[in-house]
Amino acid sequence: MLHVVSTIAEELNVREAQVKAAIALLDEGATVPFIARYRKEVTGGLDDTQLRTLASRVVYLREFNERRDVILKSINDQGKLTDTLRQAIAQAQSKTELEDLYLPFKPKRRTKGQIAIEAGLEPLADALLNDANIDPEQQAAQYINAEAGFSDTKAVLEGARYIVMERFAEDAALLKSIRQSLWQGAALQAKVAPGKEQEGAKFRDYFDYQEPLRKVPSHRALALLRGRNEGVLQLQLNADPDQDDSIRSSQFEHVIASHFGLRFNHAPADAWRQQAVQWTWRIKILPRMETDLLGQLREDAEKAAIQVFATNLKDLLMAAPAGQRVTLGIDPGLRTGIKATVVDGTGKLLTQSTYFPHPPQNAWDKTVRALAAMCHLHKVELIAIGNGTASRETDRLVAEVIKQLAEQRLTKVVVSEAGASVYSASELAAQEFPDLDVSYRGAVSIARRLQDPLAELVKIEPKAIGVGQYQHDVSQSLLADSLDAVVEDCVNAVGVDVNTASAPLLSRISGLSRILAQNIVAHRDSEGAFDSRKALLKVARMGPKSYEQAAGFLRVMQGGNPLDGSAVHPEAYPVAERIAASNQRAVADIIGDVSFLRGLNPADYIDETFGLPTVTDIIKELEKPGRDPRPEFKTATFKDGVETISDLKPGMTLEGVATNITNFGAFVDIGVHQDGLVHISALSHDFVKDPHDVIKAGDVVKVKVLEVDAPRKRISLTMRLDDELPTPDKAAVNDNNANRPRSNRSHQGRSGGANKRNERATAGGGAPGNAAMGNALAAAFANAKKK
Repeated sequence: MLHVVSTIAEELNVREAQVKAAIALLDEGATVPFIARYRKEVTGGLDDTQLRTLASRVVYLREFNERRDVILKSINDQGKLTDTLRQAIAQAQSKTELEDLYLPFKPKRRTKGQIAIEAGLEPLADALLNDANIDPEQQAAQYINAEAGFSDTKAVLEGARYIVMERFAEDAALLKSIRQSLWQGAALQAKVAPGKEQEGAKFRDYFDYQEPLRKVPSHRALALLRGRNEGVLQLQLNADPDQDDSIRSSQFEHVIASHFGLRFNHAPADAWRQQAVQWTWRIKILPRMETDLLGQLREDAEKAAIQVFATNLKDLLMAAPAGQRVTLGIDPGLRTGIKATVVDGTGKLLTQSTYFPHPPQNAWDKTVRALAAMCHLHKVELIAIGNGTASRETDRLVAEVIKQLAEQRLTKVVVSEAGASVYSASELAAQEFPDLDVSYRGAVSIARRLQDPLAELVKIEPKAIGVGQYQHDVSQSLLADSLDAVVEDCVNAVGVDVNTASAPLLSRISGLSRILAQNIVAHRDSEGAFDSRKALLKVARMGPKSYEQAAGFLRVMQGGNPLDGSAVHPEAYPVAERIAASNQRAVADIIGDVSFLRGLNPADYIDETFGLPTVTDIIKELEKPGRDPRPEFKTATFKDGVETISDLKPGMTLEGVATNITNFGAFVDIGVHQDGLVHISALSHDFVKDPHDVIKAGDVVKVKVLEVDAPRKRISLTMRLDDELPTPDKAAVNDNNANRPRSNRSHQGRSGGANKRNERATAGGGAPGNAAMGNALAAAFANAKKK
């Protein structure tokens, strides 16, 4: 039987004691961020990634063992549990293997084989199976039973055959062997469903497709499965892809016969036995294997897609904050005008207005003057422009505003509108701005996400941010769990100021529920700012356990105790105080004294409670308390005069921002309303297995334009700036790369997202957007075929 602790220890390549300690903490209600940060001695330094895997595996293995116990009890209650079977079940390593062993004993509806057994045909089946020299017709005549539905020898032999088929098809060892062989050698085939050629044109690259099953990448698997779900594609497993079509039997018929020691030498019963093998394969095993293996393919593809989304989301949430600077947020628009809001350094709304610089009103000059006056009055430092409709036109407008206020040194940044519309219409936005029009709420969100992406984006459901692929095709519960874990890890890695953080941000802190977060805000509003971490214990429902889990991630700046503004946990304050006292200094005096702190030997301050890892962390934290792990804020500069896809020319070198990373490459916004695709093969001169190893969502990169297909809105880019331009006879643009839809665009140094107007999945892609993602996948597939 799988032992949870030993199994996970082997999988993570860590000691069993570490796993046992971590499981105990999790069972006590400790969170992953708390354990990873403040219980390093207990777990031997397991990090948050290891702990997330451990927590997930604990749930899986416990459920697995519970299922094993249920199966053992079921078989035992039937009186069929032998010592050999008990041992096999105890040694099963996967749910599939476990269910294979249970299959012969699993309660099921009456099958043809069971009906034949009830009619007394099992002795005939055994006789024909064990002795090929028996004449089937003569032997079957003895078992005719009209009352049971077996009125002639044909029906009798067929009933006996079904007994054998079910016996063969429920042999766990055989199923395991065939499943492994199919996964290694079978191919996945796709054909267009009759009459669906026009309707399913977006799947045209899969109309006549075959690829080894184990080599189908996750994004292609999900595209194929989506095509099947939409009724466009017909998928099937080709068990014998290397076999000549003229050979009508499958190699697996020979595998089945060999497994049961059957040889066919034209003996009287051989035809019956051979047909039993054929039917077993074609009627029983192959359909089940097709279902199982396509299910495994989907499961693996979903995991990969969820991981892509989670990685991109982490990069987005950990994007560099511009900081507490007065910011003008602009939600661009054409006919409906641009919505402009100014927020102060804390995100508080100062003013809002609507302007109509674009057609049909064309109040360009008036808008420039009005925005300049707004910026001057409120001493604006940053201008955040949403990347929606008219973003580039508005970007030009803002450039003129900046020229008029040269002495003010304004910085403009085009940022992602990902999920802004979701926030604008949310209950939270209504609570924050009950009297503000929905369109202005979006502009406020755009400004705030430039100031602090993490603090603003936690107000939006992670799925709505749209930096994944096929998020609508994967298990929504698994996706939600994964993304929630990412948000929790990011928020706790950064920490929050308890006196300024919103309730949604606080609710992501270790140990704080939504209600407790709201209670903190309510207490702050009624009693004033917290002057210490201990004051948090006065908040309604803040018990010792919640306080223990949360305190280290909550900052109280300018409080009475300087340690309250650091990541040092209150339980470890005695360590910091001992360090200061042993050197005849006050805690406040040693904070920030880098030369002093780096000269300390952490081992001198360990005790029975706090070991070397914690003391080392404390000393590092004292160097720069409350340090922000996020990178330095920087922006991309789009090239003047390059504003639409028609402005692009092959050979141009441009600066852009990576908006979304997929398994087949990276989409980069270069400021033309259509993101270009850097195929995985063009990311680096070195071999790239995973694009995330080279580029992250939000990275500012330089790219070279390889090809442009304006009618189809496709842009092919490369990060290898010395790449030669393709010649017409080498490849067409639509066979190489494709564009990224205008959704999932951003220009901040490390951000990305989905355009608020286009948050739906499509055939080829699954990331929000239009058919452009489908084109991109098709192009990536075409590129792979050439290789």
